[in-house]
Order: sequence, then structure tokens, then C-alpha cells
Amino acid sequence: MDRRDFLKVIGGGAVAAVAAGGLGFSLAPSGGQKPVSNKKATVYFSEDITPESMVKMYKKINANIGGKVAIKIHTGEPNGPYILSRDLVKAVQRTIPNSALVETNVLYPGPRQKTETHRKLLVTNGWTFCDVDILDENGAIMLPIEGGRRFKEMSIGKNLVNYDSMLVLTHFKGHGMGGFGGSMKNIAIGCADGKVGKDMQHNVGGRMWSITGKHFMENMVEAAKAVTDFFGERIVYINVLNNMSVDCDCMPTQAPPKARDLGIVAGTDLLAVDKASVDLVYTMLPEEEKRDLVNRFESTEGLHQLTYMEEMGMGSADYELVKV
Repeated sequence: MDRRDFLKVIGGGAVAAVAAGGLGFSLAPSGGQKPVSNKKATVYFSEDITPESMVKMYKKINANIGGKVAIKIHTGEPNGPYILSRDLVKAVQRTIPNSALVETNVLYPGPRQKTETHRKLLVTNGWTFCDVDILDENGAIMLPIEGGRRFKEMSIGKNLVNYDSMLVLTHFKGHGMGGFGGSMKNIAIGCADGKVGKDMQHNVGGRMWSITGKHFMENMVEAAKAVTDFFGERIVYINVLNNMSVDCDCMPTQAPPKARDLGIVAGTDLLAVDKASVDLVYTMLPEEEKRDLVNRFESTEGLHQLTYMEEMGMGSADYELVKV
């Protein structure tokens, strides 16, 4: 089905997940969506965080990527010290024909709230090596959410529908409300338009940031599902586990990272990629380095992101980690 036809008809059923135990937490059985396969997802992992490694990892997962390609990034606050290295992003972007970086405006006051000042920030932060599409520059569009429980549709930056494929390129780190920011959050909050979609996920009754805990995690998961439903098999995920502050790159100041850099995680399965990233924090970091991150994950009920993705049939919690 053509990308644009999706706006009229949702095609196909969601791929259901396979229940599996986590590390320090457990995933609930799939909620109402019958598993169709017990095959493990493949997740690639490299401890080498270099431009060359980034390209190598992308080539492991890009079989279904083609046409006009969106590369979803987080542009960060001005001079953000921990945002993704532009050299890493530039290296992979240059290997993807007909690609552009994509981002949306934000809900809160600041330079990314309006397109004009957001574009000035792009220069400040070095996002100048290729086209950057502010997806909600021309408004928003409502995309349906197949099987949504909290939402039936989500307000997404209108320009998203101009793309055939997406690479979700994420700086994996902590987050004050979400617990952690992985690939799911990057497309949930990150593709929602700044005026409506982000408000739908964060707020109720006009009260700013009033939705928290499991409710917020479920809102994000369903918003992400609007994006994954749209792209189908033509969306892939890379998480870079470095500079892992407990704070998001959306913060004007961030707590300095205490954890060492771990590497790059890549795959075609959203749940498996984010779960593998979380598992690596739990298993690879010494107690003193992971303590603050784990507390942030758990105190916000952030691990419910993983549980609810599985319930919504958005991937497999059972994966094989393949070292590259």
C-alpha cells in the first residue's frame, strides 16, 4: 500500500510480541493481540561509537529502507553538551540517498517552539550538513492508531507523510518524565506536532505536564504506534548509548553523565532495540555508574514503556543480541 493511501485505510495487522523476562523487571503477557511468531528479534550491538561503526550498523538493518528517507533526530537545546555527535549523524546520512534529517517544534517556550527560531538553533548546534525538515512547519495531520486504547489517532507533523521510510536515530539517555528516552520516545513525542500532538500526550484539562507515570508511558507508546503503523516495515532504529545523563537533551542544563559509554544498538524491531538498550544499562554498568539511571527508569515507571509496547504488539521482548 502506498504511504499516502495509509491516510485512508490502515493496512495489515500489528506484529505481536513474545513475552520474555527482563532484568530487574518483567513484561506482562501480550494484551489481546495474539502472537503470530515466536521468532526472536535480532538486535545488533557494537561497542565502537565511531562514524564508521554507525554506517556499518545501519547497513545491517537497511534492507527495507528506500524512496524518500526521513532520519529522525533530536536537535537538542542550544549548545547542548550531550546531543548526538554531528559527525556520527553526518556519516550515516551521506550513505542514504534522498534523505533528510527531520524534527518537530516543541510545546514549551524556547528556541524550538517556533520554526523560525528552531532553524537558528540548527545552525548553533551544527545541523547544517544536509536538509532539515521541521515536520510541523506546515501544520499537522491526524494519523490513525490501530488498536489504540487511549487514542484513536495522533496529531503528527504534516510533512511526515511525504516520506517513504524512516531511520530513527536516537541518543539513548534518561528522561525526567519518561524514565528513559529511546527510539520509541524519539518518534512519539518527537514526531508529534508542537501545538497539538505533544499537548495530547502530556496534558489533561489544560494543566501542563499533568500526565505522568504509566499513563504518560501509554500515551507515548500509542503516539509512536501512529508512526510505526504508517511506515510498516520501512522503519528502523539505532540507539547510541553514550553521554547517558539522567536528563533529556530537551533540558537547557543536564546532569553530567556518571555512566561510561556503552555502544550502538540497532535493529528493525522497536521494542527489542529499546529493551536491549535498557538491559545493557542494567548488565554492563557497575552499580555506582548505573544507580542514577536505574533510579530514573524505575521511579518514573519508565519501564512500562516496554510492557505497553509489547501489549500493543509493537515488537518482540525476546531478542538475540549480535555483537558487531
